[in-house]
Amino acid sequence: MEARLKDEDEYERKLEALQNKMLTIQQAYYHAGRRGIVAVEGWDAAGKGGMIRRLTEKLDPRGVKVWPIGPPETSEQGRHYLYRFWTKLPEPGTIAIFDRSWYGRVLVERVDKLASKEAWQRAYDEINDFERMLIDDGVRLAKVFLHVTPEEQLKRFAQRLHDPYKRWKLRESDIRVHVQWEDYAEAIEDMFDRTSTKAAPWTVIPANQKWYARIAAMMAITDAFARGIDITPPPIDPKVERAALRLLNGRREKKAKK
Repeated sequence: MEARLKDEDEYERKLEALQNKMLTIQQAYYHAGRRGIVAVEGWDAAGKGGMIRRLTEKLDPRGVKVWPIGPPETSEQGRHYLYRFWTKLPEPGTIAIFDRSWYGRVLVERVDKLASKEAWQRAYDEINDFERMLIDDGVRLAKVFLHVTPEEQLKRFAQRLHDPYKRWKLRESDIRVHVQWEDYAEAIEDMFDRTSTKAAPWTVIPANQKWYARIAAMMAITDAFARGIDITPPPIDPKVERAALRLLNGRREKKAKK
C-alpha cells in the first residue's frame, strides 16, 4: 500500500472494514479468554490519539482499556519503571492499548537524562524479557510507531496553536522534543535496533498523511492479533438456541391466535 489513499471514499471503506475486523477479534478474544496488548509510540503530533480513537470506535468498551501514559504518579516513583505497566496488563478476554508505553525509559528518560545511562542501557534487555514473558504467557502483542517528518510536525504544531479546540494538545514539552529532534531520532533508532525482536517486532508507520497512517496502523494491529487464531464467531449454545426458539415460537403462536 502506498503512503497515500486515493480519496475519502477509499479511506472510509478501508476504515469500516478494519473496525469490523477489530470488533470480530475482540469478540473472539473474549470467548477464548485471550489477552491482547497494543503499544503505540511515535513523534508528538503524529496522530497516535486519532488512530487509537478509530481503532476502538466500534469496540465494546467493557473489553478494551486505553492507558494514556505520562510521567509516573507519586505512588509509582521510586519503584521499578515496569511496575506501573504490570498493574495495567489486560485480564483474560480483554485488550489493553498503551498510548505511549514502557519505551519511555529508552526515549524521553534517556534524552532528558531522567534515567542514568546505565539504567536506560540496561532497559533494552529488561524490555525484551518483559515482552517475551508476556508472549510466552499467551499475550498477543502489537507494537506500532508513527513517524512524521520534522516539517510535518511543525505544521501540525501551528495548526494546534491557532485552533482553540486543539491548543490544549500543544505543550512546552512538545516544543522541547522538536528542538531535540536529532537526539530523539538517535534514541528511536537504537530502540528499533535493540527491541524489534522476532517475537515482538516493531511496525513503523509513515504518518505524514493521517488517513494512510490510521489504515496502515490498524492493518498491522489486526493482522498481529488475528494471525494463527480462529476469529470466526463461536456457535450458539444449543440450550440457549432451543430456549430462544421456544420463546419466539410461543410469541408467534399467541399473535396468530389474536
